[in-house]
Amino acid sequence: MGGPLWRNLDFVKLWVGQSVSVLGSQVSQLALPTVAILLLHATPFQVGVLGALEFLAFPVLGLVAGVYADRIRRRRLMIACDLVRLLVLASVPAVWAAGMLRIEQLYFVALVMGVCTVFFDVSYQSYLPSLVLRRDLVDGNSKLQTTRSVAEVSGPAVAGFLIQIVGAAQAVLVDALSYAVSIGSLLVIRRPEPEPGAGKVRTGFWAELREGLDAVFGNQTLWKIAGSSATSNLGTNILRAVLLIFAYRMLHLTPAIVGVAFAIGSIGGVLGALTASPLTRRVGLGLTLFLSVTLAGAFNLLIPLSANGVTVVLLAAGVFGYSLGGAVYNIGQVSLRQSMIPDRLQGRANATIRTVIWGTIPIGTFLGGILGSTIGIEPTLWIGAVVATLAGLWILVGPVRLAAQPEIAPDSVD
Repeated sequence: MGGPLWRNLDFVKLWVGQSVSVLGSQVSQLALPTVAILLLHATPFQVGVLGALEFLAFPVLGLVAGVYADRIRRRRLMIACDLVRLLVLASVPAVWAAGMLRIEQLYFVALVMGVCTVFFDVSYQSYLPSLVLRRDLVDGNSKLQTTRSVAEVSGPAVAGFLIQIVGAAQAVLVDALSYAVSIGSLLVIRRPEPEPGAGKVRTGFWAELREGLDAVFGNQTLWKIAGSSATSNLGTNILRAVLLIFAYRMLHLTPAIVGVAFAIGSIGGVLGALTASPLTRRVGLGLTLFLSVTLAGAFNLLIPLSANGVTVVLLAAGVFGYSLGGAVYNIGQVSLRQSMIPDRLQGRANATIRTVIWGTIPIGTFLGGILGSTIGIEPTLWIGAVVATLAGLWILVGPVRLAAQPEIAPDSVD
């Protein structure tokens, strides 16, 4: 974990702020659906709708976010998104304390959070190359993914015990406060951003949007990476739509036990983040992408098997394998995308890819809710796991031949 990025204080500020923010998000990812399931007695369909609304903004607003992430200062946009997310999450414990919380408010919170997240994430991925050299992107993404994975280990356990101690609604406040830390870290970054749109003449919203689309779909590697990620997200979110209902109502686990199982499983993400760079150097980028995304999907098959015995062990093992493969895959594919896209196109190209790969998340969660209500929880888990495992086929038909990360786009920092 050593190297020049430890001496890049602006990167370290971003790293610390996002680490705290991700930890808080892990709390609300368990707490919000738990509020719906245990406090508001939501049906599988309602839980699926709640999950779908959180990601609906990606297919609807993803391309729009990309244009504006290339037009205005990305750091300012990120700060504004964090502020809105802080306020909307804080409304949940406040309204619950007043005895007026309804599922419709959770829908609203999920929708607003999704809108802010799509603008933040597109800006965030496009902002990193302005803080570090492109040759350091894998190292930077590995560090960010490592702390994200650590948060995924500790976050569910913290969330589970918080829910047990203070209640699901009150636990959401932790995530709200984490956005305040993120805002503070962004405010103290000193490195100036490149001028938005530097080096090009603005040609209008639709022409700029089209340029981002062409940058992705005109590149054989980028659109196949997008197809693989989209397939993985589709299957995984069919499964996730009913996962907590499966854990609470069929396995009869408490929130604390669910949190611990997820935390143990998420250790795989830490190991994946730590091994991504050496593994890629040893076996090649393309083969690493194929093996990691296929492994992530296949381990999901252990989750429905947990209904037949050794419940917590199989549940944790399924999360472990998914987290391990997912961390390695994400570090590789994000670094690949960032290295191949010029800075002036980072926002639009990343938004195009995110629209495709995150656009399948609301589809998956909505389908998962419908399937869970019609064919049952366990069959839905099996379908989701099988679909996620097929994601590796996209890598086999193209990017599997990549030996290393290409250096196509020029550095944007000194």
